[in-house]
Amino acid sequence: MYAARLAKAIRERTGAQFFGMGGPRMAEAGVELIADYHEVAVVGITEVLHKIPTVVRVQKRLAQEASRRKASLAILVDSPGTHLGVARRLRNRHIPVGYFIGPQVWAWRPGRVRVVKRLVKRIVVIFPFEEQIYRDAGVPVNFVGHPLADVVHASMTRAEFTARHKLDAARPIVALLPGSRRKEIAQHYGTILDACAQIAREHTARGAVQFVHAAASGIDLQPFAEYERSLGIDIRHIEGAVYDVLASADCAIVASGTATVEAALMGAPMVVVYRVAPLTAAILRHMVRTRTFGMVNLIAGRRVAPELIQDDFTPANVALEIGRLLDSEAEREKMRRALTEVRAKLGSGGAIERAADIFSGMLEPVSPGN
Repeated sequence: MYAARLAKAIRERTGAQFFGMGGPRMAEAGVELIADYHEVAVVGITEVLHKIPTVVRVQKRLAQEASRRKASLAILVDSPGTHLGVARRLRNRHIPVGYFIGPQVWAWRPGRVRVVKRLVKRIVVIFPFEEQIYRDAGVPVNFVGHPLADVVHASMTRAEFTARHKLDAARPIVALLPGSRRKEIAQHYGTILDACAQIAREHTARGAVQFVHAAASGIDLQPFAEYERSLGIDIRHIEGAVYDVLASADCAIVASGTATVEAALMGAPMVVVYRVAPLTAAILRHMVRTRTFGMVNLIAGRRVAPELIQDDFTPANVALEIGRLLDSEAEREKMRRALTEVRAKLGSGGAIERAADIFSGMLEPVSPGN
């Protein structure tokens, strides 16, 4: 999504042509795809091992094509596991590299900052605390704000939303954002459903709780249905309306990641959850450098939303934290005030436009006839 918006903005400024790795949105933005990002998409450490040969093939393909086409600039977006290898190959071919949404060196693998310094001409970051980290390491860096600040907004009121989807505006609504990858669903959804069942039994002071799964457009709902059959609990699946779901919810259960930023921008009180494979978790315990995991808490610089990670992610713990929010308007308002501070740190919008200005300035003028 970000890369597609960035390509469009740079093309408007420079008329540049784009090719690379991505998905449908980049293709719609006019980027010629020579690799599909699904080839390299994976979550975890041990889970990535079987992908290594594929990742190397994609890295080589991208670098070879950039060399063949005599690319003026490469813009790498996120995904450092794949892209730092691409950057190394591009540097050997004397193709300048810009990076948008850099490696999270503040969280783990801090040595990557030295790799970035060696391979990347300029990095553009979206979180305010990242700028000083890269600057201190001697990496040319710009903070532009978060791209989501421009796009995260509700299209209807709670009354309109509940009427459209046949929900009761007077009863509590809990939004469910369990992740969209199959492994995330497998790790999260069963526990979330068990928590929902407990919440439904225990918190009826304001009427029966309504659970709404904020599903991405086009997502396969079959894996979710498989978990729901045995519980007999009513989960409403609403596709393509994540921001309206968050805006209308009393609180939310959110898988750690970008979704917590979206929830923060919508001012939705939340509980952050996440679980990975046990071996991956054991390795990460020795590698992760932060005290908190959720992006919303990292941006805030303190724990504003409860985090239930790995062994702490149990139905009882989720039900306890959600119940605390459902039962207390004061607790919900306290978190909303903290989320307002987070929203302010993410900038007032225009991140993609600022990034496009920076990367457009890195393009070397093309002589007539080339």
